[in-house]
Amino acid sequence: MRIGIIGSGMRIPTDRQIRALHKRFAPTLDAFDLVYTHCRIVCELAEQLLASRKHDLDVELVRAGSLVHDIGVYRLYDSSGKLEQRDYVRHGLLGHELLRDLGFQESLCRFCSCHTGMGLSREDVVRQRLPLPVNDYLAESDEERLVMYADKFHSKTTPPTFISAATYVSGVRQFGRDKVDRFADLMEQFGEPDLSSLASGYGHAIV
Repeated sequence: MRIGIIGSGMRIPTDRQIRALHKRFAPTLDAFDLVYTHCRIVCELAEQLLASRKHDLDVELVRAGSLVHDIGVYRLYDSSGKLEQRDYVRHGLLGHELLRDLGFQESLCRFCSCHTGMGLSREDVVRQRLPLPVNDYLAESDEERLVMYADKFHSKTTPPTFISAATYVSGVRQFGRDKVDRFADLMEQFGEPDLSSLASGYGHAIV
């Protein structure tokens, strides 16, 4: 069962409704192309991983969560259309608040606030002096963990790139051994995606 743009007791927004949300909040066409394309790619990665193993995950929720997870990025564009990188870590919380204020259920909003890195604990927020309320921003359900994991394999850099598992591990190591271990656990649970066909289709390099 699916819902309209404002929740009405049903469950999950359609792809078309989510695309309309992106169009509504994107400040420019370039911002829409960057963020929405990334969300589509994360969705394709998540679905590829789901297809490779037996599971009992809510596929519709994974798809919707993938497509909305970065919607808060639009709130970080300034009046000139430039993406403010300094407070980029806030984009997840901003997305959660945006969807919550539109009336969406918490289980969808959490895909925004709980996908950054390998999850942010309150200890991470304090230690790294992050511009976030001190709290845990950690994926809890398997659906949340899958979207968080799939997100690690693509980056909205200029130009956008696909990220190999080895490259991601080398970068996340600086944030602690626990992050590396968490990524390894997710790779064991969900497998490693085949990036080659997606990279060819989107024209994005693999690094």
